[in-house]
Amino acid sequence: MGAILFSTKAIIVKMAFANTSMDALTLLTLRMSFSLPFYIGAVWLARRSENNTPLTGRQWMALIGLGIFGYYLSSLFDFVGLQYVTAGLERLILFLYPTFAVLINAWVFRQPVTRIQQFALLLTYTGIVIAYIGELRIDIGNPNFIWGSLLIVLCAITYSVYIVGSGRMIPTVGITRFTAYAMLTSTAGVFLHFVFAGSMHDLQVAGTHWWYGLLLAVVATVLPSFMLSNGMKKIGSSNVAIISAIGPVSTIVQAHFVLGEKIFPAQIAGTILVIIGVICIGWKR
Repeated sequence: MGAILFSTKAIIVKMAFANTSMDALTLLTLRMSFSLPFYIGAVWLARRSENNTPLTGRQWMALIGLGIFGYYLSSLFDFVGLQYVTAGLERLILFLYPTFAVLINAWVFRQPVTRIQQFALLLTYTGIVIAYIGELRIDIGNPNFIWGSLLIVLCAITYSVYIVGSGRMIPTVGITRFTAYAMLTSTAGVFLHFVFAGSMHDLQVAGTHWWYGLLLAVVATVLPSFMLSNGMKKIGSSNVAIISAIGPVSTIVQAHFVLGEKIFPAQIAGTILVIIGVICIGWKR
């Protein structure tokens, strides 16, 4: 359920861009504004239910850094990139984050890359190339297609940094406290960005369309983030990675029926390869 709800994000963002004059930063600010009360409440619940050992200075720095990478930078890259690429391609590229996590663990933490992981990396990147070439042929008239694709890749990379860091911090910090503090940090980053680069006029003009921000906050952010976090706690990150493979399929189907995006053979073939690769990465006997 969490993976499917997460997959609605791109659909809601594309609908907001199509039906309103909001830019990416304004829409992202609305999303985080409506999410904020939920995460403040989560902090309060965490104080009552989890181990409340005071965080060290190093843990605070790590939390702030991961919050900036995980939901500020990655969301900003994602929202801006969605102005130029289809929702189906966005979800497919973004789904590469487990492969980036493997590479980060290999380069930074010297974790060996197994043969099955090497095979999985080959499959996923081959799938992306196939789907991307097919999408490029259809969307050849879009001058910002490559720029938008690069932004989505940066979104996947920054999110993978968050995933790697969360796996190392959650056992000591607590899952609810970690998620809430990371989201509060990212919200502060978005608000600061809007103060310096946004326009209150744009926010006021968008007043009649704030429900897009509310949908993004509740349906595509708060509910799925806690669903996936608690699911990971119950069944482990490997099983979550496998089950989350439903995400790209869900986005492609929704994009076809809601946004009218075409489904073509190269996209199907590329999606299958990417999903198989990600399942291989998450698979443990």
